[in-house]
Amino acid sequence: MNTVRTFPVPDGVVGERVDAALARVLGISRSVAAQIADDGGVLVNGRPVGKGDRLVSDAMVEVTLPDPNAPSPLAVKPEPVAGMKIMYDDDDVVVIDKPVGVAAHPAVSWEGPTVVGALAAAGYRISTSGAAERQGIVHRLDAGTSGLMVVAKSEYAYSVMKRAFRERTVEKVYHTLVQGHPEPTRGTIDAPIGR
Repeated sequence: MNTVRTFPVPDGVVGERVDAALARVLGISRSVAAQIADDGGVLVNGRPVGKGDRLVSDAMVEVTLPDPNAPSPLAVKPEPVAGMKIMYDDDDVVVIDKPVGVAAHPAVSWEGPTVVGALAAAGYRISTSGAAERQGIVHRLDAGTSGLMVVAKSEYAYSVMKRAFRERTVEKVYHTLVQGHPEPTRGTIDAPIGR
């Protein structure tokens, strides 16, 4: 059975995005909060809001939380992944070679295999830090991208990796394969490419 929570916008989250604010106030993951908003389950002063809308002061928030006994689309499903190789493993980290077609972790919009699920199926215990569906994952590769990923097995490794990625001290190298013949006389990329 769904639960409805109603509360005034706390001063500490005024101006924040709906998904980020709900995650802090309700103790749920940001992706779950975003899904609730996408499903129309967040009202501010009686009007539906989106996950990216900003909360204002002196407003009332009504959130319809999903049934906690219902299966979560973000639950980790232990599932072996053909072609995923363990490249390195110690007490703190495991480095995997992720094939194309595998997401890093469960997501509302993803129903295929995940790195987290493959590691669970292989008996790996990973860090419990981070959102429930992303535990141990500090960086990701898109499902359509292959390559090496480092997954934290210990809480210490998770915090060190998180800090290294936040401070941008990690060197990441990407290689791209292009099919065909690009036109060499046109186009210059001199800045990061956005999505």
